[in-house]
Amino acid sequence: MDNTRIRIYHVCTIASLAALILLGIAWEMFLAPLRPGGSWLALKVLPLLIPLRGVIKRDIYTLQWSSMLILLYFAEGIVRATSDKNNLSAALGWVEVALTCIFFTCALLYLRPYKKAAKQLAKQVIEKVSK
Repeated sequence: MDNTRIRIYHVCTIASLAALILLGIAWEMFLAPLRPGGSWLALKVLPLLIPLRGVIKRDIYTLQWSSMLILLYFAEGIVRATSDKNNLSAALGWVEVALTCIFFTCALLYLRPYKKAAKQLAKQVIEKVSK
C-alpha cells in the first residue's frame, strides 16, 4: 500500500474523531439537547478525548483500542437515530453513525499494513524456532 493512501486514512481517522467530538458537544449543548439550554450528556465525548493524542501521533495500540471504543458511539447513534422523536436529533444520530463508520473503516485500513508485517514477522520467528 502506498504512503499517500496511508496518509489519507490517517487524516480521515483524525478528522472523523474530531468531528465526532464536536458533534457530541454541539448536539447536547445547542442543536438538540435533552433539556433546553444544554445537557450534561455533552460529557459523553470525554472518552473520545483520551485516544485523540495517540491517533494524531499514529500510535498503533491507540488506534486498535479506539476502533473498539468507537463502536459504543455507533450503538448510541443507531439508538438515537431510530428512537428519538425529534427529527433533528434523529438526523444527528445518523451523522454520528456515519462518522463512527468512517473512523472505524479508516483506522482498520490504516492498521492493515502493520498487521500484515506483524503476521509475517511472527511467521518468520516460528520458522526459525522450528528449525
